[in-house]
Amino acid sequence: MRSLLTLLLFVAGIARGEQVACTIHATEDGGKISRHLYGHFAEHLGRCVYDGIWVGEDSDIPNKNGVRTDIIDALKAIKIPNLRWPGGCFADDYHWRDGIGPVEERPKRINIHWGQEVETNAFGTHEFLNLCEELGAEPYLAGNVGSGTPQELRDWVEYITYDGDSELANLRRSHGREKPWKLKYLGVGNENWGCGGDMRPEYYADLYRRYAMFCRDFSGNELYRVACGPSGFDKNWNQVVMQRAHRQMQGYSLHYYTLAAPWSDKRPATGFDEEAWFSILRDSLQMRRAIHEAEDAMDPVDPDKRIGLIVDEWGTWYRGEPGTPGYALYQQNTLRDALVAGLTLHIFHENNERVVMANLAQTVNVLQALILTDGPKMALTPTYHVLDLFKVHHDAKRLPVDVGAVDYKYRDQKIPAISVSASTKEAGVIDVSIVNTHAREAVSVSFDLDGATAKEVTSKVLNAEELDAHNTFDEPGRLQPKAFDGARIVDGDVKVDMPPRSIVVIALRLD
Repeated sequence: MRSLLTLLLFVAGIARGEQVACTIHATEDGGKISRHLYGHFAEHLGRCVYDGIWVGEDSDIPNKNGVRTDIIDALKAIKIPNLRWPGGCFADDYHWRDGIGPVEERPKRINIHWGQEVETNAFGTHEFLNLCEELGAEPYLAGNVGSGTPQELRDWVEYITYDGDSELANLRRSHGREKPWKLKYLGVGNENWGCGGDMRPEYYADLYRRYAMFCRDFSGNELYRVACGPSGFDKNWNQVVMQRAHRQMQGYSLHYYTLAAPWSDKRPATGFDEEAWFSILRDSLQMRRAIHEAEDAMDPVDPDKRIGLIVDEWGTWYRGEPGTPGYALYQQNTLRDALVAGLTLHIFHENNERVVMANLAQTVNVLQALILTDGPKMALTPTYHVLDLFKVHHDAKRLPVDVGAVDYKYRDQKIPAISVSASTKEAGVIDVSIVNTHAREAVSVSFDLDGATAKEVTSKVLNAEELDAHNTFDEPGRLQPKAFDGARIVDGDVKVDMPPRSIVVIALRLD
């Protein structure tokens, strides 16, 4: 009886909800959606690395060479394309020689940025690069510009990538790695306008040119050097760094966090109302503005888009969970965060001519984490499930989509209720991801396939009744994707009845 009542309420909601028409241009080429837009970020911060990724070979928790096997399996399942390390703010106080050689001989240092915890350096260069190999992910190193030297960063590159007979290559061999690793992505500094040195853009641009000059390609390895960009909206930083240093860079970074509150009074991750739901989703859409402001500075000096925009820190940032230290940045992850992820990834897709890589902050136990751990327990977050659903877009051809206007109105403000992205990489199949931001109302979405005809549709949905629905260690499977019967083909068009606060991914098989 209860299930019947739920169904009737759902149908009534569809009847009361908005309707919107969309067109997918099935024969047009919107460029490639790089798999690297789905990258991740692991910093020596809180319990991301230690107790999260790394437990050590002597741990009772199942591990492979010190890395939790459940973490490895979970990251492989979503085909993690790249991993950024060791920071973040930590990078500009990290000296790579501390993290090589016998673990018991590595020096202990103070992590000045994150609680002044003692850093054991048990997880260093070899551990990180071996993990990337295990995952099939490209390593992305953040180099120390704030407290380091060009010589130190240049030596790190040689240690990792040189295949000849040099002191540094032989030092690597003495530590157990005969052949060099491949290293493509190298960040030259991190947040150098803030924790990376409190620099002016003019000073950083000159430093970047100096560091980039000494970071060379060894033994056939080709570096993709990434300059430090702004936090969100800083037109002056964009313009100065691009004008002074664009010739020496292959990539330019951007950081944008969704706060919807001052830094001093960040919102809780759970227990929120519709106002907090709306404001976070509204502010996540400002990613589009941040990208366009960066492009405004990049396009005049790089009209051919040789330089890629790298959004190497993004995600939601809330108040730390009760009982956890503030510097650990440990927060729960809810359905709201899943929608933020969906909306943000769609923005990356639509800007794929310039945005070539992105890194969600962070992989485990920090900020908008994919995975939470507590001793041997592990929980996959709603955000993890979005990246799992959206992996159909990896390296696919983007299909342009015209989305009709339908708004989610809250008090005197509004945002688009529906966000859509479509792609194809398998002949005869179109994958479509759809987000309904509305907290209360369903939306009926119809798709006209311009240039194609669908004969079959399958779909999955991620949604819940509660705005702050989330997974816990006691109920790790409470919120996860499930089969969805609200998508169908009617007279050649595809109809999708989007429940409130939902993400739906559909696969269309064509005639």
